[in-house]
Amino acid sequence: MLISPLFDGLIAILVLMLLLWLCSMYLENVSIVDLFWGPAIALAGCVYWFETDMASSRANLVVVLALLWALRLGLFLYSRNSGKPEDRRYRDMRKRNDPGFRFKSLYLVFGLQAILAWIVGLPLYGAITSSAPLGILDGLGLVVFVFGLTWESVADQQLANFLRTRENERAVMDKGVWRYSRHPNYFGEFCLWWALWLFAVSAGAAWTIVGPLVLSVFLFKVSGVALLEKDIGERRPEYQAYIDRTAAFFPRRPREKH
Repeated sequence: MLISPLFDGLIAILVLMLLLWLCSMYLENVSIVDLFWGPAIALAGCVYWFETDMASSRANLVVVLALLWALRLGLFLYSRNSGKPEDRRYRDMRKRNDPGFRFKSLYLVFGLQAILAWIVGLPLYGAITSSAPLGILDGLGLVVFVFGLTWESVADQQLANFLRTRENERAVMDKGVWRYSRHPNYFGEFCLWWALWLFAVSAGAAWTIVGPLVLSVFLFKVSGVALLEKDIGERRPEYQAYIDRTAAFFPRRPREKH
């Protein structure tokens, strides 16, 4: 234990992001940071688990759930992005911050994501480092987590299958779970992180609510819904009609056409 489990988790994430930054300069592609968003949070969770003197049943369960989430997300993003150029969002950031983006990305991309990953993962610290017995909220958290992970996984796979067909390059995905929400993958992510907070509440760490709150703000207002829909109508002309009939985030039945 260097300082405390909480700050040791931050140090572990910072070291990982520093190594990724060095790799990104060699690859000239900062998109690799997305692949390690989940693993970075899970890494902090593992640090909390290893530094807990006697891991409780809750701690063991939560660290397994975090690893499962991180592994699925990382593998999905790797399969989706492998062999592709730098993500459009980062290309735009590169243009805005050149010259010197290679070095600026250390704090604009990797440093920022390290801090955010640590904050979002706070419920893991609260749940893993407590010795409080399991309770009803843990059971509810498990149910909601499984639902969120399943919903997110289904949404990701349905969209990946849709985008593989060349004729869908300018079309809009409105089938499956995408019929009920324009961002069902983000809704699943939202659910599972609030579920992990329920584990933390049961462990007596309700203060870790800052984690899912920050994640929710980013999903709604920053890098999620708001960013993706900023110019998607220019690339997919049918998207406005999709907006008119489909909920942005929380699933509901689509509005009927008049």
